[in-house]
Amino acid sequence: MEPLSDQIAAFTSKLRVEEMPADVVELARLCLFNGYGIALCGHETPYAPVARAAALAMDGEVASGATLLGDGRKTTVAGACLANSALFHGRAQEDTCGAAHFGTILIPLLTALLEVRKLRIEDFLPALVAGYEAGGLLEQAFARVSTPAGFRSTAVYGTIAAAAASARLLCLPADQTAAALRNAVSFTGGVLQSFADGTDEWRYQPGIVARNGWAATELARAGSVSAPGAFEGKSGLGRAFAKMPTEVSALSEKLGVHWSIKRVTFKPFPVCAFNQTPVTAVLELRKKLADAPLAAVRVRMNPFETGYAGMDATGPFHSISGTLMSIPFCVATSFVHGAPSLKRMTEYSDPRVNALEKKITLVTDPHVPTLTAVIEADLASGETVTHRQEMSERDYQFDRRELQALLARIAAECGVSSRSLSSLERFVYGLPDGSISDVINLFASDQQASLRSSS
Repeated sequence: MEPLSDQIAAFTSKLRVEEMPADVVELARLCLFNGYGIALCGHETPYAPVARAAALAMDGEVASGATLLGDGRKTTVAGACLANSALFHGRAQEDTCGAAHFGTILIPLLTALLEVRKLRIEDFLPALVAGYEAGGLLEQAFARVSTPAGFRSTAVYGTIAAAAASARLLCLPADQTAAALRNAVSFTGGVLQSFADGTDEWRYQPGIVARNGWAATELARAGSVSAPGAFEGKSGLGRAFAKMPTEVSALSEKLGVHWSIKRVTFKPFPVCAFNQTPVTAVLELRKKLADAPLAAVRVRMNPFETGYAGMDATGPFHSISGTLMSIPFCVATSFVHGAPSLKRMTEYSDPRVNALEKKITLVTDPHVPTLTAVIEADLASGETVTHRQEMSERDYQFDRRELQALLARIAAECGVSSRSLSSLERFVYGLPDGSISDVINLFASDQQASLRSSS
């Protein structure tokens, strides 16, 4: 049997818009619209400036290089990946495929390559789909084990996604694409501890992942010799990260049948993907309680979610990296203030939120399915009110109209013009017409408008 890397490469290297199902192409456009839109709305977050400074310190300014979005200076493709991925990840409101955020990796990488290499815009959407399919296939197979072991899916499977996407954008043949995927396995990794400690490393992981995935591709194109058993070997991806065999036949049979991009979901709120449902539950429960005083609150959720790093964290908090992960904080601020905004997630000393957070108990309950939260609110009157919020991936799989509304709400919150969003949507839905400079110039004009409005 052919190695899994060969079978993935044979599939992704031949992807064409005209040969993909219409709903897959539409999902690729939605991922692109959401990714760029969230990045446009991330200009006030502090992570991109840090990443820009690091990128420029390492790679310097390059006159003919890739643009630092929202900044205007140019650097290497690798430097732009580091900086721009932090911008895409700044609100923590990116798309999610299982437990991985592939959009924060793939869109900055492909944007930089299109700009610098003058590649065909016609290959943008197929390359994006290639990344979601390669990374998503493996995330679905292994993340249920690798995530509890402490590995971050965005980092582990994102490197493979980046290799597949960049290889497809560069139109590499299947044999070189397979080599790129194999290289990516050797360059992958990333742990979850920063979530537990409330620190920022995870903001910069996607940029490092994009750089490593692109390096895997360029090495393959240059003629690197790469391990055929990278996925299924006894020291390959499956055994190393998930301590389980790689079922080559079962995985290869999914390619082009069970499209991974169809699992992509979007985030209504600027909190961890696992906090979307408990926040939704609280917003529904608030309607029933009508500001009745709370004596205690219990939140019951699945072990896969409560066991994720940082989900059980309690204050005091000193960073948004801590608050957006914490189920108790997200529940408390939603009870007190309603739907969380990015600003609310930075209010670490709100006395009402902090007092309520101390009354919240997180209960790990294997009988509660994933994407479900059961909120038990004990009222000061002695009554207990229970609300069960059962969600599915479909609840977070927005269509174009729903995504328009989401991005419009976020744009209004952070001062991005509706004209910018409309221009962005025209670019995405105009593909393969247009040029990557259209979206790069959009970031520049929106940044200038933001600077003028704040001066």
